[in-house]
This record gives sequence, C-alpha cells and structure tokens, in this order.
Amino acid sequence: MIADPMATTDNSLAERLLAGDKRALARGISLVENDDPEGWALVQEVYPHTGKATVIGFTGPPGVGKSTLLGALTKLERARERTVAVLSIDPSSPYTHGALLGDRIRLSDHFLDPGVFIRSMANRGALGGLSEAALQTALLMDASGRDVILLETVGVGQAEVDIIDHADTVVLVLMPGSGDSIQALKAGVMEIPDVIVVNKADHPMTDTMIREIRGVLALGPHEGWQVPIVRTESVRGEGVDELVEKLSEHRAFIEAEGTLHERRRRNLMNEVLAIAAFRLRRELEASLQDDPNIQRLLDQVVSREIDPASAAAKILEDR
Repeated sequence: MIADPMATTDNSLAERLLAGDKRALARGISLVENDDPEGWALVQEVYPHTGKATVIGFTGPPGVGKSTLLGALTKLERARERTVAVLSIDPSSPYTHGALLGDRIRLSDHFLDPGVFIRSMANRGALGGLSEAALQTALLMDASGRDVILLETVGVGQAEVDIIDHADTVVLVLMPGSGDSIQALKAGVMEIPDVIVVNKADHPMTDTMIREIRGVLALGPHEGWQVPIVRTESVRGEGVDELVEKLSEHRAFIEAEGTLHERRRRNLMNEVLAIAAFRLRRELEASLQDDPNIQRLLDQVVSREIDPASAAAKILEDR
C-alpha cells in the first residue's frame, strides 16, 4: 500500500518549526511556495498550533514607502520584545517566477536579529497582490511562535483588495502628491482599511490629501470602528508610535466586539475556496489540452459559432 504523501511529513521539520527554528520555517515556506506535497502536509501538522499571532496587512500604491514603514514598525515591536515575521509579496520575474525585490533592502537593519524573520514571495501574477501560498506561509509563521506577522503586498492599485482575506487588521498606506494615491481614494481600496497612513507627511500637499480622505470616509458608515488617519515619516520614524497605538486600539476593538473570530472565519473560508478553485482550474486546464471535443468547442468560440459563456456552461455540464 502506497502512503499518502499528504498524510505525513518530516516530524523533525515540524518540531523544529514549532520550536521557532528560522531555518525550518524557511524550508517549510519554500515547500509551500513550490506546491510540494510535503509543504501542505507540514501545514496540516502544525495548523492546530496557529491562531495566536497578530496578522497585519499593508497595502497601497507602489512607492509610498510600505517597506520603510514596516522596517520602522518592526523596530518598535522589537523594542517591546515582540517577535516579528515579515512577508513581502513582490512582483514575479517573468523568467524565473521568483520575487524581483527579494533582497528587501529597506528591511536590512533587521536581517541579523533572531527575533525577526523576513521572507519575500513572488505574487506569481496574482491580481490582488498576494499569491495563493501567502496565507499558508502566514500560518507557518504563526506556528513558529511569532507574535506579529506583517504582510506587505506588491502595490498594484485598485486590484489589491484580497489582502483583507489574510489579515486581522488592514493598513492602507498613501502619500501626498501621488496620482496613484488619488486613484486609491476611489471605491474598492478605500473600503478595506482599518487604519490609513499618510506617509512622507512632510510633503506640502499632506493637509489637502487628508481632507480628501476624510471626505471619502464621510460617505461610509458612521457606526462601529472609525478609520483613523495617521501621519508618518517612516524614514525618520516619525508617527510610527501613533500607528502602533492605533493598531493596538483596533485589535482591542475587534476583540471586544467579537469580530476578530468572525474575520478569521471569513478569511479561512475564503482561503479554502481559493485553494479549491485554483486546483480545479489547474485540473481543468490539464484535461482540456488532451480533449479533442473541448478543442473543437473552443474553435467554435473563435469562429463565433458559440459564445464563451455557453461554451463554459457546456464544459461544466459535460464534466
């Protein structure tokens, strides 16, 4: 009888990861990112030990200083003797599919700190800025005993809303005088943050931008958590203390309201559906390549004999 590769994993790897071994954590993340069955088995084994870390997601347009802000925030968390894991989602190399910004230069001050774990992950073309393996990686970081997990997305604009499915608290980082930041004020991205940071706040347009943000927020609900706006200059570490305070206040609020459990339930349900959809699509694509009937159906779509929706319905009907 052949053993199920998903049923077991290297016990020593799981044990070392649960003990906080950084090398074991790095190895586990690589396995998950490469869709190795051993990686999924590892997540399965350590999953009962998760749910203790605070997961904070950072989103926003490119160039607003998210990495620098994360570096300053990590420094403050370490001063509070809290262990930190940083997961930065970067654009994919078109050749190797690896993370283009994998060196994370702006976080280099923390590379040698044993209380900090930093990992870059390619988004592999995920439109929402996060790859399929992102939550699995966050779970491994959580299981390794990290107190705080910071997720940083690639920064692709309005499509970047799926971070809400991975974080307890979502931070939207903007900067004054940026066309991309003005785009972020539109519905979509502005509906997801729990805290808004205006970084590089020494810019002369800062007050104008804050007024614009407040105008947009005024159109939303007036009950429950009121989204705060925090000014920061992350290069100098200014305003980061206030950001930590607002993050703590939001955490206390969702715990008191009982919505933390609801958020995590929603996040995990969405992750289950995302993994299922990803695997079904992969299986479907593989089967379509070898099915002459499907190829003929696709030819009919190209020749305008049948519309795409009807073709899709027929494919699902025949499966």
